[in-house]
Amino acid sequence: MQLKLERIEDKVEFFEATDIKTLEKKIDEQIENNKALLLEVHSVQHQVAFDPRTGQPLYSAVVHFKAKK
Repeated sequence: MQLKLERIEDKVEFFEATDIKTLEKKIDEQIENNKALLLEVHSVQHQVAFDPRTGQPLYSAVVHFKAKK
């Protein structure tokens, strides 16, 4: 059996929550987790939409992580 280790260069993660504070908390937790993989935030995109069933806002974000150089 051969074990091959490769470094992660790019990673994209998606998040959603019903309020902005929860969304921020989820993103902050994942930023800390990805530091162990030597990844840092490259870009963040976010938006809010209304859930047609509940009428409540739904916050979402896409975070692109890249390897530290």
